[in-house]
Amino acid sequence: MDLNNSTAIVTGGASGIGAASARALAARGATVIIADLNADLGEALAAEINGVFAQLNVTDTDQITEVVEQAAAIAPLKALVNSAGIANGIRTIGRDGKIESAFPMDKFTAVIQVNLIGTFDMIRQAATVMSRNEPDANGQRGAIVNMASVAAFDGQIGQVAYSFSKGGVVGATLPLARDLSGVGIRVNTIAPGLIDTPIYNSFPDPEAMKAQLGESVLFPKRLGTGAELASMVVELITNDYMNAETIRVDGGIRLPPK
Repeated sequence: MDLNNSTAIVTGGASGIGAASARALAARGATVIIADLNADLGEALAAEINGVFAQLNVTDTDQITEVVEQAAAIAPLKALVNSAGIANGIRTIGRDGKIESAFPMDKFTAVIQVNLIGTFDMIRQAATVMSRNEPDANGQRGAIVNMASVAAFDGQIGQVAYSFSKGGVVGATLPLARDLSGVGIRVNTIAPGLIDTPIYNSFPDPEAMKAQLGESVLFPKRLGTGAELASMVVELITNDYMNAETIRVDGGIRLPPK
């Protein structure tokens, strides 16, 4: 699929995996809508890649509508990358046997609201806009890539909410692709492993932490880069025969219990 003279939306596009994806899609000719809560980072990246920043909370359906319509007003919306996500680390039950010590439902719901419901709301609205596009020679009108996680398959202790949400994204990939096939929209999912993003900067010694984590990767024994992940994003969007798949980009890692 040719991305020239088109728009692409990347949620969570201001940093990390989202920013790498935005840069890669811009390099393929798309005007990228960087949809994120962080205006400072988002506007700086938009200036760098000649894109557009749109402040977006994916739990706000009206904001999503504004973003997809803004994208379509610039050029045909052909690509959506759902990269916005949150996580927490909480065990299902506490150690004292009290129900009030169990996983707080508000914290569980927050992860599901962003990672699962927000992803679907973006898909249903963006796909609606894509369905108005003129099809290309292969009958395509657009392509969608969702970010899941290897935690969908081998989630660790404390990752219950995150694994619930990402497992839902994986499980929805095939039915979404089936639903949207009639209008020429492909849907694929990436399950990243340990990717080097700014999240590790919160640790006292980020480089030591990343080196330690890298030892658990099968090969190469390091964290993946944003560019390596973004390469798969571009492939799934531009390769016309990729559809309904979930692909792990993880160096062969299988997460241990903790």
